[in-house]
Parts: sequence; structure tokens; C-alpha cells
Amino acid sequence: MSGPIVVGVDGSASALTAVRWAAEEAARHRAPLELVHAYLLPRRGYPELVLTGHEVRDAFERQGRQWLADAADSVRDLVPEVRTSLVVDRPAAAMIAASRGARLVVLGSQGLGGFSGLIIGSVAVSVAAHGKSPVAIVRGAYRDTGPVVLGVDGEPAGEEAIAFAFAEASVRGTTLVALLAWTALLAETPYAASLSVDWDEVEDHQRQLLAQRLAGWRQEYPDVVVERRVVRERPAKALLDAARDARLLVVGSRGRGGFAGMLLGSTSQALVYHAPCPLVVVRAD
Repeated sequence: MSGPIVVGVDGSASALTAVRWAAEEAARHRAPLELVHAYLLPRRGYPELVLTGHEVRDAFERQGRQWLADAADSVRDLVPEVRTSLVVDRPAAAMIAASRGARLVVLGSQGLGGFSGLIIGSVAVSVAAHGKSPVAIVRGAYRDTGPVVLGVDGEPAGEEAIAFAFAEASVRGTTLVALLAWTALLAETPYAASLSVDWDEVEDHQRQLLAQRLAGWRQEYPDVVVERRVVRERPAKALLDAARDARLLVVGSRGRGGFAGMLLGSTSQALVYHAPCPLVVVRAD
């Protein structure tokens, strides 16, 4: 992947944490770092008889530039050259536009100013679902030890996520935990007694499927130690459990099987709100 690592900045502590994580990622991959602040002028809510639209615009621009400068200064020790961009647009639209030429887009988990509510509402889902690059969500403090955890669903749409996870494990020199979660939903229904299903056979099939999905990538990254896990559990719980001691959690943005509708339902919400390490969502084209 080429292009800069792009981070959303809004003056919050969460954004500064995301900037730091992104700067470390930029240094690790020798990639440019770009900081973006996006804002929209309020159409109402300020005393129109006292302040003019021009004065409001100037205030927003000064504050945005100051936040960008402070964020850039905080990571000069990691990335000497940092680009900054001040954009008048909706935060989601600005980050999606920036993702078109980005290696990675990074967002904090809480925000102020232009990125207020970025992860809590539809904006985060919109960026993760429609961004052209992988999207990282950094929730609070993060660790520099532990494995990279990859959610695998067995579908071709997850190939980009697998590639991303292998590359990150390789550059970090750490283990890759590849997890495939499956649930026997039919076994939990009143019809279970009438089903002739060998669940052990089903699980064995899932293990074979996981091995097949990883085979080519293990050859491309022979330096990466891979731990394969097949668990009979709901995807959100399985991933959250696996990520407790991880340094990075990687999932695809869409898929079938265990991760169907990841960005549309409860699984994505659970990961966004509760992931104990940075979460990277890799969108399949």
C-alpha cells in the first residue's frame, strides 16, 4: 500500500492518542503522516447581531489550525515532516475523501469540535463502510506488545483484511492470531432434535476452511508465526476475548458466515465501543 496515513484531529485527548498511534505506524512503514481537521460553520446558534459570518469562520479556522499545529508538534520526535489539512466539510465526508489516496485513515474513539460523536454515531460507520482505505479506530491507551488478531470468515471478501493483518504482524515482528468464529444457530432452536448434523464434523470443516484461507499468505510471509483458532462462539465475543492482550485487531468490513453484516449490526457496535486495542476495518472492494 502507498499513500499517507491520515488522522482526524479535533483538539481532543482521544484524537492526540490516535495521532500518536498513527505516527508510530507511519514511522514503522516509512509512510507520510497527514493530519486533517474538518469543520462546518454553524448556520445558527451564535448571536448574529454581535458576530458576523466572517468572524465565525475566522474563529473556526484559527482554532482548527492551532489544533493541527499542536498535534503535529506532539509527534515531531517520530515523524519530522507532518502535513496538515484544514477542510470545510462534514467530518465523515472529509475523511472519506482523504481515504481515496491514503494508506490508512485513523480516528480517535471520542471527539470534540468537528469530530464530535465521530465514533458513537453513523459517522464512524460511514467512514468504515465507504472509505477507500483501511480505517483504524484507536480507543484510549494502547500497548506495543501482544499479537495481531485477525477475524476470518472464510469468504473471498475478507482477503484484503488477511493481507493487511499479515503485513502488520510481519512489520511488528509478532504473532498473528487468525480466528474464525462460528455459531450453530440451528442447534439453539426447537428443531435441533430433528436435525441430523454432526457438529464435530462442521467444526472440522471450519478448521479446514481457515487453513485454506491462510495457506497462500503463510508462504508470502514465512516470518510470521500463525496461531489458528476456530471457536464455537458469536463473533463479537470471540474477537473481544482474543483481543484482550492484543496490540491490534483486524476485521473485514463485510462478509458472510461468522462476520455477516459486521458494520451494520451489533457486532460492529460491540467492537467499536469495547475493542481493548486499536481496531482496523479493511473494506473489501
